[in-house]
Amino acid sequence: MTCSPDDGDLVSPQPDIAVPEEVADAVRTLIRWAGDDPEREGLLDTPKRVAKAWREYASGYREDPCVHLSRTFEEVGGYDEIVLLKDIPFQSHCEHHLAPIIGKAAIAYLPSNKVVGISKLARVLHGFARRLQVQERLTAEVADCIWKHLEPKGVAVVIEASHACMTARGVKTPGVMMTTSRMMGTFRKDERSRREVLALMGY
Repeated sequence: MTCSPDDGDLVSPQPDIAVPEEVADAVRTLIRWAGDDPEREGLLDTPKRVAKAWREYASGYREDPCVHLSRTFEEVGGYDEIVLLKDIPFQSHCEHHLAPIIGKAAIAYLPSNKVVGISKLARVLHGFARRLQVQERLTAEVADCIWKHLEPKGVAVVIEASHACMTARGVKTPGVMMTTSRMMGTFRKDERSRREVLALMGY
C-alpha cells in the first residue's frame, strides 16, 4: 500500500497573518532604493503582499520535512524493486540573491522492508525547497532525509532547475538548466543499479 488519505493535498492554504510594521517598512525601503515611490496607489499594499508572499516562500523553516516519512507501510506484497517519483515540480529561492529557483526533481529509493505514501516524497522536497537554498544542498537534504528515515537499500535524487539569479541578472543567460544528483547505498556502489535508476528517471 503506497497511498494515504491526504495524498492529494500537497499544498495547505496559508492563513491570513499580521505583517509586522518593520517588515513592511523594509519592503518600502527597498522600493524607494529601486527608484519608485511606495506611497503611490499601485504600491500602497505591496509591502504587506510581499511580506505575506515571503512567509509562504519560506514556510519550510516552520516544519521538519522528515516528519512526512514517519508513517510507513510494510505490507507491499513482496515488492522489492525501485520506487520512483519523477517530474516533481518545485520552487525555491537562491540564498545569494533571493531569486527564484524553478525546477523538477526525480526521487527514487530501493526499499528494504517499508515504503511510504506517494505524496510524502514530494512533501519532503517542498519542505526543504521552501527555504533559502542552493541546489546542491537541496539535493543532499532530500536524499539524506529519505536515507535516514526509510532505511532503504539505496536512494537516488536528481534535480534540474533554472536559476533566475543567472537567467534574469548577472550573465543573463536564459534557458540554462542546472542538474545535481545524489546517489546513496546500492545506487552509489553498484554501477548497474545506478544505470537502472537513471534510465527510469529518463537520463
